[in-house]
Amino acid sequence: MYLQKITIVNYKNIESQSFDFHKKINCFVGENGVGKTNVLDAIYYLSFTKSYFNPVAIQNIRHGEGFFMIEGDYLLNQRNEKIVCSLKKGQKKVLKRNGKSYEKFSEHIGQLPLVIVSPADRDLVTEGSDTRRKFVDGVISQQNKTYLNDLLSYNKVLSQRNALLKYFAANRTFDALNLGVYDEQLSEYGSRIYIVRKNFLEEFIPIFNQKYQIISGDKERVNLRYRSQLHDFSMDTLLNKSLAKDKIMQYTTSGIHKDDLSFEIGAFPIKKFGSQGQQKSYLIALKLAQFEFIKQQSSVTPILLLDDIFDKLDENRVSQIIDLVNNDEFGQIFITDTHTERTENILKQGAKEYQIFRL
Repeated sequence: MYLQKITIVNYKNIESQSFDFHKKINCFVGENGVGKTNVLDAIYYLSFTKSYFNPVAIQNIRHGEGFFMIEGDYLLNQRNEKIVCSLKKGQKKVLKRNGKSYEKFSEHIGQLPLVIVSPADRDLVTEGSDTRRKFVDGVISQQNKTYLNDLLSYNKVLSQRNALLKYFAANRTFDALNLGVYDEQLSEYGSRIYIVRKNFLEEFIPIFNQKYQIISGDKERVNLRYRSQLHDFSMDTLLNKSLAKDKIMQYTTSGIHKDDLSFEIGAFPIKKFGSQGQQKSYLIALKLAQFEFIKQQSSVTPILLLDDIFDKLDENRVSQIIDLVNNDEFGQIFITDTHTERTENILKQGAKEYQIFRL
């Protein structure tokens, strides 16, 4: 699969632009603020029907305009595919594939597999567990629709259970039978989600370790650990054990919505003990492992977006990354950089086929 052409109208700071792409490496170079990352984000939008950087759709409309439109022409399994995503103020977002509108956007997820590596990924290190769970869920959901549906159902029931706990507290009442209905559903969905996450991470972690060793030149040892309350207790046991606390707190304090990933270098948290270069290498390895996993699960090689990844990395790590992504395992790649000469020198040394767009 590769993206042959994109047309962007009124998306963020882009008024109207079209690009015809090379099927291997495409580079956008230029100063900060000229729209390099926004082009990558528009490509991301066509795969996930949302921005990677700003999930509030209406805020992605160019200032002073009433709509945005992104149109992509793909070659997928020897077939031409046209994807159009548009939004007008005051109306619902529209997503069309070959002229036919999707009823549910979730049906589109996984059709055009894509992985992005961006400075915004640092949130995975610095922010709370919710960010890391979203990463895991995003990787699995691209290829597992049952998991995605279970996750959506779990979150819906969780919200309903929390609302009921608030109702009990406000009215100084309690109905165990009513609460039990939600507990039963949470246990069913939660148990299935836990099994899929556990199996995924058992397969994913060795891939991640391999990618990090390549990027670092085998200089450092890192680890990725899955932390879950369900390692020790079943979902229904957790809900029973935490009921008294839940009634006081007025929300569900236990379950798979508390799962987390532990990022470590040596035996220590990378957030506290890793340098900027080590943290960036860790995140790039995480995303390249995501790429390999999705490729293994899918018949389609994902598109890879590399946004400003050369910053804060030494020359050795940069060359290792270019060597890594330039082999035949990878398909179409998009790169942004503020340093034109650096990008050209890196690509000339290793890349076979590439195209540079100066913005």
